[in-house]
Amino acid sequence: MSLPDCPAVQLAQLLGPNTTNAAAAASFICDRFTAVDNKFVDTAFAVDNTYLLFSAYLVFSMQLGFAMLCAGSVRAKNTMNIMLTNVLDAAAGGLFYYLFGFAFAFGSPSNGFIGKHFFGLKELPSQSFDYSNFLYQWAFAIAAAGITSGSIAERTQFVAYLIYSSFLTGFVYPVVSHWFWSADGWASAISPGDRLFSTGVIDFAGSGVVHMVGGVAGFWGALIEGPRIGRFDHAGRAVALRGHSASLVVLGTFMLWFGWYGFNPGSFNKILVPYGNSGTYYGQWSAVGRTAVTTTLAGSTAALTTLFGKRMISGHWNVTDVCNGLLGGFAAITAGCSVVEPWAAIVCGFVASVVLIACNKLVEKVKFDDPLEAAQLHGGCGAWGVIFTALFAKKEYVSQVYGEGRAHGLFMRGGGKLLAAHVIQILVIVGWVSATMGPLFWGLNKLKLLRISSEDELAGMDLTRHGGFAYAYEDDESHKHGIQLRKVGPNASSTPTTDE
Repeated sequence: MSLPDCPAVQLAQLLGPNTTNAAAAASFICDRFTAVDNKFVDTAFAVDNTYLLFSAYLVFSMQLGFAMLCAGSVRAKNTMNIMLTNVLDAAAGGLFYYLFGFAFAFGSPSNGFIGKHFFGLKELPSQSFDYSNFLYQWAFAIAAAGITSGSIAERTQFVAYLIYSSFLTGFVYPVVSHWFWSADGWASAISPGDRLFSTGVIDFAGSGVVHMVGGVAGFWGALIEGPRIGRFDHAGRAVALRGHSASLVVLGTFMLWFGWYGFNPGSFNKILVPYGNSGTYYGQWSAVGRTAVTTTLAGSTAALTTLFGKRMISGHWNVTDVCNGLLGGFAAITAGCSVVEPWAAIVCGFVASVVLIACNKLVEKVKFDDPLEAAQLHGGCGAWGVIFTALFAKKEYVSQVYGEGRAHGLFMRGGGKLLAAHVIQILVIVGWVSATMGPLFWGLNKLKLLRISSEDELAGMDLTRHGGFAYAYEDDESHKHGIQLRKVGPNASSTPTTDE
């Protein structure tokens, strides 16, 4: 946003020869126009940075949503443990993303694989990045780590959480985000040079970059650890180990829903961008609103589809299943939220629900245990979201958000280039995360740093690892009956007892 140049010499000629000191008057007028122009530029930067900061705050509030969702989905004896891991995902992620992650993701100029500048936020702010960009991207990085923590809940040693969270947010996730979101990335749709299949990957807010990364990492952690004790009986049949609080699950889901309005619409990074000529009602602010609408419709459709789908399968109206279905719809629409029509978002949500239900059936058959369905929800629905975008991306919206010259969806008469690029994205994310996080979890398991002892698992980590329960059970009635809880060491075989 800037005013036209104001050449003082030409303005002096327009003032005419009869004007006293025309040159000085022209210079004065031009200086005033330049000052006004600079104010408009300052205002544009301030508005865009404020918008991005507010979006970052919304995305960060999703950590509270993750914490409540995780707490409600595990048994009461592990509540304090899972809450603490969510806090440490944010804390450890903040430090390691500051030191390394942001540089690996967006340090430019760099090569197509990994960034090489901005370590410790050196050279910030710049023309391309401000501190608000770091804060926003950090909130994304810790979201990926939070996804993984849900998959390995109720049986993982505390040190393993610290190690994997630091590695994921400091290296694994940033490299993937560099590939698809940095202007230097080899598959980025915003790259000014050669793009993958001449189009690049359109993963607007991270169905692949965030959700698939977190889901695949969680898959390897849960697979290597094995299922929780009691999750499958001696005959191999699945046994439900239900979370202790549906109220916390619903609270966490609504917090995540609220935060998703920063996650998806906020990924524009800027809002004060006109489409075409200035002075019209239509611009990026309209695309921001449309993105919020597509996000809402996808999640809502997935929730309702899951409600009736699970009712037909199990015979129950299960609120936890509906919440997971809702989140599956959000994870799927995240890639294409800015480039699809609202009606397409309904299709996205419907299929996301089917994908989630199918994945949950599959993992039960292979005896895979994920307490929060995180691998299925974020990995499976995230992969569907990547494919969905390649099918339904609209040419007009792609051109507005990414610029001319990018392919659009196959079902929107855009050819198969975008679909080919997105299949490549799925394959490289699965390959990269498997090649990095798989060996990490395997090594931790070999070193006996991954899974807690069976005694600790049965007693609950709140008591054996964190000094007490998340909830206070002491009252006068319990003392009358002689109920006592005594400390259990990490390797002790005893469990809480009731004195006769």
